[in-house]
Amino acid sequence: MLKDITLGQYFPLNSPIHRIDPRMKLISAIVYIVAIFFAKSAIAYGFILLTAILLILFSKIPIITILKSLKPLIIIIIITGIINIFWYQPKEGAHLLASFWIINIYLEGIISAVYMLTRIACIIIGTSVILTYTTSPIALTDGLEQMLAPLGKLHIPVHEFSMMMTIAMRFIPTIIEETDKIMSAQKARGSDFSSGNIIKRIKALVPILIPLFVSSFRRADELATAMECRCYRGGEGRTKMIKLRFRFTDFLWLFMVASMIAIIIVINIYLPFYIV
Repeated sequence: MLKDITLGQYFPLNSPIHRIDPRMKLISAIVYIVAIFFAKSAIAYGFILLTAILLILFSKIPIITILKSLKPLIIIIIITGIINIFWYQPKEGAHLLASFWIINIYLEGIISAVYMLTRIACIIIGTSVILTYTTSPIALTDGLEQMLAPLGKLHIPVHEFSMMMTIAMRFIPTIIEETDKIMSAQKARGSDFSSGNIIKRIKALVPILIPLFVSSFRRADELATAMECRCYRGGEGRTKMIKLRFRFTDFLWLFMVASMIAIIIVINIYLPFYIV
């Protein structure tokens, strides 16, 4: 399962989304999330799902790879759906499907759960495709730094913050790979992580966590030493080999993403099918 986690990974392909300016990707990711939260009807959520599929196709990343990235989160997604079903507050005219003790299941609660699951899946897939999957860590750092540049006048270390965020995302795949290696080594020594009750499984993770923390601190120290050897002194006086410039296609991309909000609002008004 650890190998299926693709959070923070970058797929160096040649697609239209890869060529978009990273600053415009950051803005469009925020607009995309806002558009999802505007959806209130089944048709609107269907449009969002269609948009997520189109993003995958335009990015040229295999759909199987992206769907596998949701596998480690399946438990969280299922729990979220169950909570939305059982904790639904019925409104006037709600359709009761089943009742047991204090538990009531309504048709609108099931619809709300489906909406929530679709929202979570589309947010994870869409933002990953727009940002981490199609943007290199260096480009993402430059884009984030320039987006937050006005905060530098308030003496906020924008460059250091951008570098820290990018390094954290960059090392997620490395830590996952290291965890998989440690687990394989422990299994070869007879460790069992899949049997027993929850307490035994938690205790079995101790031989994994200790070497993982040691390895992470060692990698952090090696990275700091490497940056000091290259005379890294933060963003002051730092130059860039490639300067970011907006193009017409970048504004066209932002317009296409922003138009999602207008389309969803129109769908909510004129096609209100199963609004919860």
